[in-house]
Amino acid sequence: MNNPQLNSNGELQHLLTTEGLPVRIMRDILDKAAEFVSVAEEHEIKKVPLLQGKSVFNIFFENSTRTRTTFEIAAKRLSADVVNLNIGSSSTSKGETLLDTVDNLCAMHADMFIVRHSSGGAAHLIAKHVAPNIHVINAGDGRHAHPTQALLDMFTIRHYKKEFHNLRVAIVGDVMHSRVARSQIHALTTLGVPEVRVIAPKTLLPTHVEKMGVQVYHDMAQGLKDVDVVMMLRLQNERMQGALLPSAQEYFKNYGLTTERLAQARSDAIVMHPGPMNRGVEIDSSVADGAHSVILPQVTFGIAVRMAVMSMLAGAK
Repeated sequence: MNNPQLNSNGELQHLLTTEGLPVRIMRDILDKAAEFVSVAEEHEIKKVPLLQGKSVFNIFFENSTRTRTTFEIAAKRLSADVVNLNIGSSSTSKGETLLDTVDNLCAMHADMFIVRHSSGGAAHLIAKHVAPNIHVINAGDGRHAHPTQALLDMFTIRHYKKEFHNLRVAIVGDVMHSRVARSQIHALTTLGVPEVRVIAPKTLLPTHVEKMGVQVYHDMAQGLKDVDVVMMLRLQNERMQGALLPSAQEYFKNYGLTTERLAQARSDAIVMHPGPMNRGVEIDSSVADGAHSVILPQVTFGIAVRMAVMSMLAGAK
């Protein structure tokens, strides 16, 4: 079966999801990101000319300052020309369709689209529509996928833990509404993590989540026992319909990550969060700012990972 993310040479053409993304491509992205981390750490001038003369369009139909900003920084460090579009105040609000907008931007000689949309499949639709010389990166679509977030998470894990094959990883929180969780699970299993756990109340778990190759826990103490990596998720209140939780305080009481709960994990466990954090709801400040937290390094690594993806797309023949 053809993979819509790869070209006829097996190179990365678009990055739409971690599901079905070959392990060799994932490892290539992580290896290239490591090179960009070294450039940022060792050189006063952080720019490289790999995307010089290319136009990268950030088209965000859904707000996300952190993701958009890191993509913008990544593109500029690759020497691309970057255009940020505020879609909420643009032609789509006047009745123009998604593909009409894309066609107009293609007419302006766009080379790459970074797409964030509240509807699952939006990035796939654009990738099918554009010419072969134009590349699409999914920056989050509905509940479906957020591949660069998952890949920067994988980079963070590899940076601190070196290998994947001997890890026990727990993903905690609102798995039901989280595109990040889905992308994380696919990436972790593809990279060979032998035990992936999800910890959440039943109301925040998709039906048949076990089919994704995870172990399900509803108790934090049991779920965090001896894990190497704790990946916290944000409560996606904007995507919830109906009363799935009694209150934020009740959620924190049962599923918030505290110093006491973290003590169940291995002594060298790392704590991650895709942001933005709800302190006192998903995670206690003592943990978020504590010695086990690698939340800020995740943001730093995110720039390098997005540089790696864009440079690989631009180099595809």
